[in-house]
Amino acid sequence: MKTSILNFEAKDYIPKDFKAKPCRAILRPMGDTSAAGEPTLEEQIAAYQREFQDLDPQVEKIVSALSRLNRRMNVAYGRQTADLGISNADWEVLKALVLSGAPYRMGPGDLAKRLGLTPAAMTHRIDRMVTEGLVTRERDESNRVRVIVELTGGGREKWLEAMRLASVFEEDLLQDLSPDERTALGEVLTRILRRVEHDQPDAGGRLSDLD
Repeated sequence: MKTSILNFEAKDYIPKDFKAKPCRAILRPMGDTSAAGEPTLEEQIAAYQREFQDLDPQVEKIVSALSRLNRRMNVAYGRQTADLGISNADWEVLKALVLSGAPYRMGPGDLAKRLGLTPAAMTHRIDRMVTEGLVTRERDESNRVRVIVELTGGGREKWLEAMRLASVFEEDLLQDLSPDERTALGEVLTRILRRVEHDQPDAGGRLSDLD
């Protein structure tokens, strides 16, 4: 990475006296990453600098940490949803329907657009979720051409259970940050997100369908 879309200094937002403490593990242990062959951030940056002299180590540490955090959080959430008997793919649909507001209904096309999926992939996902009793799919009484996907009571309960588990995990994840640090971190990450959304407005979906 030769250049960066970021224009903030991490030292401006992280207190000098901040010392991270080991987080409590509330999920199944993921093992020692060094034993799995993944280098530390410092080792990765040093290797990059050896091969690519134009690297900005400060920027690389930020984006690499964000990437690793995102990957591990996705694994943690996936384990939680699996324990509930649903997949991350199911969770995405449940979340989209809940966010739409009561009565929690959306058309398949709108869902596909929201999740960055092709219509065929969305249809396959809905088929499975109907079988699992998480959603229903019916013709719109006011427009028989239109299909409506609606959250079931069981689907909403699965969403609530997932939210309860996630809230515990997320609170534990941020346990070492004070309220002011959480506010500052949220503001910084929001600024980064807005920059990416501005520079790459079409990057909200996927390169390929994921089931």
